[in-house]
Order: sequence, then structure tokens, then C-alpha cells
Amino acid sequence: MSTPPKIYVAGHQGMVGSAIVRHLLAHGHPAVRIVTRTHAELDLTDQAVVRQFFDAEKPDQVYLAAAKVGGIHANNTYPAEFLYDNLMIQANVINAAFRNGVKKLLFLGSSCIYPKLAPQPMREDALLTGVLEPTNEPYALAKIAGIKLCESYNRQYGESQGIDYRSVMPTNLYGPGDNYHPENSHVIPALISRFHEAKAHGATSVAIWGTGTPRREFLYIDDMAAACVHVMNLNKATYAAHTHPMLSHINVGCGQDLTIRELAEAVGKTVGYRGKIVLDPSKPDGTPRKLMDSSRLNALGWQAKVGMEKGLALAYQDFLSRTQ
Repeated sequence: MSTPPKIYVAGHQGMVGSAIVRHLLAHGHPAVRIVTRTHAELDLTDQAVVRQFFDAEKPDQVYLAAAKVGGIHANNTYPAEFLYDNLMIQANVINAAFRNGVKKLLFLGSSCIYPKLAPQPMREDALLTGVLEPTNEPYALAKIAGIKLCESYNRQYGESQGIDYRSVMPTNLYGPGDNYHPENSHVIPALISRFHEAKAHGATSVAIWGTGTPRREFLYIDDMAAACVHVMNLNKATYAAHTHPMLSHINVGCGQDLTIRELAEAVGKTVGYRGKIVLDPSKPDGTPRKLMDSSRLNALGWQAKVGMEKGLALAYQDFLSRTQ
């Protein structure tokens, strides 16, 4: 019986990384073959210590879910850190993995890699066809560099050394492990927190920014983890047949979107808030629509399973467990 691969999950304390670890454990991967390090234990922006770590641990596979992340406020406030830190994390981990014979690596990016005005739904071939959204351009540029670094290692060393480094681009994610910070959180955790507070204080209404008409797609975090493991374990020939050496990344989404108004109503229902939802059209709407085209991944045999109603209920349970 073959020994299970030794897997390093970079960023295991984040929402995506922790979900990948959960998925691996739930599907029988032995915990002793999963390697993790906290940021305090291993600073991934430090090339020397990353190389020492890989020299010592010698993992067989790497899930690169570590990143400096945040919402619009954080991206606007710390653009230098978002670009530098993410470039360093990616370059150090991918290079150290290569130097230590890691054949399989999965890099996690973001839907913000696509142009601000990309045709909807956004296909993989929209990459580098237009101007990025200014508020998260540094983060997006770093993620694009990560995709291209994986592709470049494949092109240069794929045949000679069996390198197979892949990239997945998730849509908006939510669920257990999310960030509920009032300034740095994304829309679903922000709405959960806001409706929960309104319910607790008996507020008669909750104000939502904008017109409520922009459409967004959301994927439950455990679906994302399942997609990551699915893509990592695909046969190399199968993966190659559905991608291109210089366009190898894969979108991960559920294929459906909803308006911000519909989302707010769904979150309010989940939380049990019975007051009014008031729209504030004086506030910005942002991009009219952001929907991923996940047909490439669907053709590779994966579909999302967790619907919005169930996903929001699980997300609210997670919020309650951390606030009580």
C-alpha cells in the first residue's frame, strides 16, 4: 500500500486553507501527513526561512492558500504591502517547492485578476485583456504574477523534471473562518454582522449601500476546498486537455449570481431580522456584475453542491460561535 502524499497547506489558518485541511481530513488523508505552520512560525515573505522549511520538511504537494488579503479599505490603505507581500509569498514558496522536488502545487488566486469591464460571465481567456479595478490592482497584479510563475515553471521544467503547478481562481467566498472585521470584511460577513446587531438592538431598519442592483456570485468555502483537491488530483493529461500552457488557470464558481438586494434579504432571513432593508443610492454600487464562467471546471467533473440558503445558515452558525 502506497504512502499518502505529504501535503503542505500554506495559509491553513485562513478561510480557504482551513477548509482545505478539513476536506483532506474528512476524506481520509492522515493528519500526520499534513504539514502546517502559523505566520509566527514561518514568515513566508522571508526567502531564507522558507527555503530552510522546505529543505527540512520535503513535502510532496503544496496548496498555496497563504496571502495578504482584505477588503477595499485595506487594499486602498496598504497597496505597497498587498503587492510586495503577496509577490514574496508566491515567489518564495513556488521556488522553494521547485528546488526541493515538489512535483504538484496548487496556487490560489482571485477573480479580481480579470479586467474591471470584462465580459460577463468572465472566462479564463479574459486575463490581461483590459484595465484592472483600481482599488485592488496591486493584489490582482500579484495574483497574475503567481499564475504566470506556475506556468513558467511548467513550461521550463514540466517535461524534464515532471513539474505540474496549477492555479485556481475562486469567485467570492464565504463560510466558516470568514473575517467579520467592521472595516476589512467582505459583503456577506459584513451583512451578517450588521443584521445580527440590528436584531439584537431592535433596530427597525438596516441601510445597504447603493441601489441594490449589482449582481454578485458567491461560493461556499467547503465547495471551494473540494474544488481545490479535485483540481490538484486530476490526471495530468486530462488537465492539459482542458487548458493551455500559457492559459492554464481554472475559474471556480457556482455559476449563479444574485443582486445585492436579494443577498441582503437572504442574510436578513437567515439571521431572523424582521425590520426593513433601506437602500442608500447615494453610496457607490461598484461593478454592475461579477460572474465567473466555470464551464472549464465543470467539464473536468466538478460542480458546486452547497446552495445559498444552506451556506448562509452555516456561515451564521460560525459567526455565532465566535461572538458568544
